[in-house]
Amino acid sequence: MMARRLSYEGVAVAVPVTVPYVRYSTRAAHWFIGQALERLVKASGLRKDQIDGLTVSSFSLAPDTAVGVTQHLGVTPRWLDHIPTGGASGVMSLRRAARAVQAGDADVVACIAADTNHVESFRLTLGAFSNFARDASYPYGSGGPNSIFAFITSNYMRTYGATREDFGRIAVAQRTNALQNPNALFKKPLTMDEYMGARSISDPIHLFDCVMPCAGAEAFLVMREERARDLGLPHVLVRGAIERHNAYAEDPVMVRGGWRMDRDDLYAQAGAKPADVDFIQTYDDYPVIVMLQFEDLGFCEKGEGPAFVREQSLTFDGSFPNNTTGGQLSCGQAGAAGGFLGMTEAIRQLTDQAGSRAVRDAKLGLVTGFGMVTYDRCLCTGAVLLGRSS
Repeated sequence: MMARRLSYEGVAVAVPVTVPYVRYSTRAAHWFIGQALERLVKASGLRKDQIDGLTVSSFSLAPDTAVGVTQHLGVTPRWLDHIPTGGASGVMSLRRAARAVQAGDADVVACIAADTNHVESFRLTLGAFSNFARDASYPYGSGGPNSIFAFITSNYMRTYGATREDFGRIAVAQRTNALQNPNALFKKPLTMDEYMGARSISDPIHLFDCVMPCAGAEAFLVMREERARDLGLPHVLVRGAIERHNAYAEDPVMVRGGWRMDRDDLYAQAGAKPADVDFIQTYDDYPVIVMLQFEDLGFCEKGEGPAFVREQSLTFDGSFPNNTTGGQLSCGQAGAAGGFLGMTEAIRQLTDQAGSRAVRDAKLGLVTGFGMVTYDRCLCTGAVLLGRSS
């Protein structure tokens, strides 16, 4: 592997913003993006024209892209990026914004992800998500992510002996976390009996293995550390970041992700090891993907995920805090904003803004990204280590 020439030292991430989720909305993605930008401005104390960089991630923004947003919202950035990678977009937005700030191409970058959700917009998103997936699955009467992840889940279960109860431990713990999160759409506790007894959606996927589509937005600011200090903003520091695309294409069905290729680099950047991580925010479109990440990021070996979740408690006050917001499984999935959910939560955890779900004495957090499903795998993976500022 080529030696990394430039670390992420001196890059700060601040001002975590959530535009509250709603189950359905007739408002466009533009509206949610505008709400996020307004909240970033108010919370930071900056003028809108002082935010001179912008990344935008959204599925339902089409046919517009980030440049259309600039006109609609009246901003004139000198650095702009449109990042259409779904659940990987949070990590990718941060990486690109960090390099822009280090290079001097922008002083303050707003990273925003937002989507709307109503019956027609969701149908259009599914239909146009991936020609590759559509051509592979539609002739067989299959469509949408549930059947795709049922394929991935059943293969993992056969290969490594995981059971539905193992996946249930992830979902139940996340619901416990969500009860401490005012932004979560699910407010009722979830028991293992309820998880196991839920109706089948696409065997072995059952109801509580699935995220609930909704509308909303997540956002944060990226700037130099000294700028954050001058502004008096609570902030975290980027300790390391990786991304990988189309990893392990030779695997017939996905059982590992790109995190595994680059995790040594990730920890080396931070001068850390998996045992140093105080919490993890995994991208959780389905529980099997959470389990893959526990393995691929070095917390256990490949195939040991089931045993790992049996041995650990995954709540915010447990031995291995995971998805302390409740994750998408209990907050809802606001389209591409789902790829930002772990990032805003990690910032809150490391700047003492997490309230009653705070992880005690947390200093180092790991946030993952995972997106763009085809019929047998997702193509985009990423991860970032964020550290408490001194």
